[in-house]
Amino acid sequence: MGRAKQLWSSLIVLAVVVIGAGAVPITYIDSAVAKGAVCLDGSAPAYHFDKGSGSGVNNWIVHMEGGGWCTDITTCVQRKSTMKGSSKLMNKDFGFSGILGGKQSTNPDFYNWNRIKVRYCDGSSFTGDIEAVDPANKLFFRGARVWRAVIDDLMAKGMSNAQNAILSGCSAGALAAILHCDEFKSILPKTAKVKCVSDAGFFIHGKDISGGSYIESYYGKVVATHGSAKSLPVSCTSSMKPELCFFPQYVVKTLQTPLFVINAAFDSWQIKNVLAPTSVDKRKEWKDCKLDLKKCTSAQLQTVQGYRDQMLAALAPVQATTTRGLFLDSCHAHCQGGSAATWSGAQGPQVGNTKMAKAVGDWFYERSTFQNVDCPLLNCNPTCPAVSTED
Repeated sequence: MGRAKQLWSSLIVLAVVVIGAGAVPITYIDSAVAKGAVCLDGSAPAYHFDKGSGSGVNNWIVHMEGGGWCTDITTCVQRKSTMKGSSKLMNKDFGFSGILGGKQSTNPDFYNWNRIKVRYCDGSSFTGDIEAVDPANKLFFRGARVWRAVIDDLMAKGMSNAQNAILSGCSAGALAAILHCDEFKSILPKTAKVKCVSDAGFFIHGKDISGGSYIESYYGKVVATHGSAKSLPVSCTSSMKPELCFFPQYVVKTLQTPLFVINAAFDSWQIKNVLAPTSVDKRKEWKDCKLDLKKCTSAQLQTVQGYRDQMLAALAPVQATTTRGLFLDSCHAHCQGGSAATWSGAQGPQVGNTKMAKAVGDWFYERSTFQNVDCPLLNCNPTCPAVSTED
């Protein structure tokens, strides 16, 4: 029994050392509360900041956390009692890896930059802005103000002197990176090289298994609930319905700032929620298939395969200019740049014999352009991870 206790003690100490080694403490922007820039529950915005050094001291990467959306009072009330709706419930430390990693060996182009992880607590991809607060539910729809409060805080901490800067994100945070991309560039010094990177944020205006577009109505609810219309790019909303300007394929057409898109052609979140959302799967025929593609029928696999065609069509504006980059792999995954293993590791996915870290680095520094589309079939790429990654 004594040896067992000793072993457990050793393991706990080891775990603390490992977790603490790359942990970056949380920063709360308490001053933002007075400006109404708050999470769903009214708590202060938060981020994690690892300062740059050496040649990276004036380079900045602002990476926004993902985590879906809330579409109405009920789902937003549920969300505000989690870390996705309240900074009071967030973990106080966050380990940086992948595109935010601090090791030259695994993140050679950005390891010594100022690296920021912006915590997601508004449920609108940082687009909401409604002044009124319903006293019954005490919900604050202020995502756009949260985003600006974080950027202003970082500008005061040295980002106003940026020479190079990237706005990036994963999933809902990656969508935010696209939606705020031109605004980010307009805030930064005119002399800075500013670009944006979307990892699993290219949610498409796709058809679902019923032939309709559930995702359009879903995004319509997000935009209406959060009052997002006025925060979406005017270059899009001036000619399209606001909910359509939640889709990158329409925003990118008028985007001025260079953008790099990392996405899986068979994005696991989109297969579950855009192609086969539960609400249109009346007979529950897709219940098992969409969670584990090995359980799909041959007909279902054909439908999944067809989703790639929709994805490619939506990506046409990205491929329209060489200032934009594209890493489209044929994996069944979601958010692939957040770990060293998938970002640059030996087992990470490759497209055109290139790992995403090199592809993004070469594109940012203009060593070469990169617009590569993977082999066409599901599971045709042997470098795809066996298990899909989720934010």
